Amino acid sequence: MSLVTINRTTAADPVFMALVTDLDADLWIRYQPYQAQYDGFNKVDTTARVVVAFLDEQPVGCACFRPMTDDEAVEIKRMFVKPEARGNGVAMALLKALEAWAAEEGFRVARLETGNKQPEAVGLYEKAGFVRIPNYPPYVGFDTSICMEKPVTFHV
Repeated sequence: MSLVTINRTTAADPVFMALVTDLDADLWIRYQPYQAQYDGFNKVDTTARVVVAFLDEQPVGCACFRPMTDDEAVEIKRMFVKPEARGNGVAMALLKALEAWAAEEGFRVARLETGNKQPEAVGLYEKAGFVRIPNYPPYVGFDTSICMEKPVTFHV
């Protein structure tokens, strides 16, 4: 059995930046010719809380959240697991780590946007308790976007 560890870090972490490069390459393959419209929404700034997943000490996944304009909500962004590491619980571990961190900081809702060409992501989010909601800005009117949310609670 492989050991998954999750480290908190920042958007400036070179490991995170390398994983995001892999994520962007995957999205460009899945969503041509639409991905250029989404690239501007995917920027991660210094307000992001970043986690990186390691499988047997090798970096294999990442995700982050950033506060939304609603003071009680965060948006989960840049969720990615390398293809060779999928099926090991990495994505769920990343999600749980982000939800716990958001709850620690007093946020009550986690939202996210994924795409209709990522059924594995939709399935993961549904399994984690996320439900579909109307597309929120800036995704309103984007047919390929699927928006979801769930409450987050602090666990001692």
